[in-house]
Amino acid sequence: MDALAADLQAVADWVTLHVTMWVLIGTGLVLTVRTRVVQVRHLGSMLRQVLGSRSGAHGGISSFQAFAISLAARVGVGNIFGVAAALLLGGPGAVFWMWVVALVGMATAFFEATLAQLFKVRDPDGSFRGGPAFYMARGMRNRVLAGVYAVITVVTCGFVITSVQSNAIAGTLLSAVGPGGSALPGLGGLSAAQLVIAALVLVFTAMVVLGGVRAVARVTEWMAPVMALVYIVMVLIICLANLGQFFTVIGEIITSAFSPRPLVGGLGGGILAAVINGTRRGLFSNEAGQGTAPNAAATATVTHPVHQGLIQSLGVFIDTIVVCTATAFVILIAGPQVWEAPGADPSSLTTMAVAHELGAWTVLPMAVLVFVLAYSSIIAAYVYSDTNMSFLTGGRRWATWAVRLLSVLSATVGALLSLEVVWNAVDIAMAVMTVTNLVALLALSGWGLGALRDWEAQKRAGVAVPVLVARDNPYLPGPLPGDVWDEASADDAAQHSR
Repeated sequence: MDALAADLQAVADWVTLHVTMWVLIGTGLVLTVRTRVVQVRHLGSMLRQVLGSRSGAHGGISSFQAFAISLAARVGVGNIFGVAAALLLGGPGAVFWMWVVALVGMATAFFEATLAQLFKVRDPDGSFRGGPAFYMARGMRNRVLAGVYAVITVVTCGFVITSVQSNAIAGTLLSAVGPGGSALPGLGGLSAAQLVIAALVLVFTAMVVLGGVRAVARVTEWMAPVMALVYIVMVLIICLANLGQFFTVIGEIITSAFSPRPLVGGLGGGILAAVINGTRRGLFSNEAGQGTAPNAAATATVTHPVHQGLIQSLGVFIDTIVVCTATAFVILIAGPQVWEAPGADPSSLTTMAVAHELGAWTVLPMAVLVFVLAYSSIIAAYVYSDTNMSFLTGGRRWATWAVRLLSVLSATVGALLSLEVVWNAVDIAMAVMTVTNLVALLALSGWGLGALRDWEAQKRAGVAVPVLVARDNPYLPGPLPGDVWDEASADDAAQHSR
């Protein structure tokens, strides 16, 4: 298992440094320039959209619910384990590169979600489906590329990402309650505690996932924001108590990002290590460019695609600039006595840092917190896998149930796997997804830009709730396939939003 983990890490490092980093940041910069820095110009509009996005679904999935599903996948172990891994392997400078990925990624996320809305399709029950596979097939008219992406996503989200999240649950709970006795005979070295945790993951995942996408929306609507808020409050208390060290930590992050030599004191470092781990963990955490969040964004019932684009862009900001930075601050404040402590690894470092600052009583609450965040990410990843399986099979009932069972099974198995194997596998799978999706974003960027110009024109004209009418729209590159955004649908959506 160690040899497999080492081989996977070598591949993941090469792909991140030579492919993912350049394509991810380069595409984000191109889209940022084309939109005249939409992530800064419309930050206020993003906040207003989120605050007013709970209504208007009328039996479907609201804009806020779609945002909550994607936030559930974003704010999870990537913010806790991912940041810890980035710091341990890449030093404080890795956080700087996470910021870079997030800031340009806000523009990427805007285009992803806007395109997902533009090219979404209506299901027989009135709900919507969409995402990269759909805008590749309907926008680029390339069903081969769309099929490749859909297959990759079904496997990555239905098995690999789900396994990572459940692996995080198992690692955190075992750290909190102990190993649970010696290994049981005939079970490959697994302890009773590991089996109990895997059984809990199985039961809790099945309870929601087997209920379908709308069940997921109802759960994540409150679960993700509440648990993210609890975590933010906890780390904010630590940050405020150590406010005098804020600029010292920021300086350390920026200096380390361009330091040619590794750091000492338990943290890794060097420019290459910082870039590789910052880019990798930034992508895993905020998902901008990966193409997963658009699957959730497409399900929302909105009057204009840009509404959901702005909301999803804000999700990247919350995830990385707010939550990940706060996590890094807590770990760096804790100091070498935590980094170098026995058992300090990505699965335990953040919990150890919080306990160092607030007391040992926080170990169990942190275990519960990680459980809920990772659990919400598991069920959100199921939505992404289900959407792409529906694209591949035309919504066949057997395929829907196959994805549900795969998600439940992979969550259970992930709780029993090696941490290193799981994390390195997800890095490679996500890199393939990201490059494929970014090709489509660049090819279809004219559609996203046209939708933004239409929305801005309506705002300048004083329209309170802009409505997209695609037919004969002077801002769009051409006729939009389907009838989701024709006059009748647009009028109906506008009525529902009031």
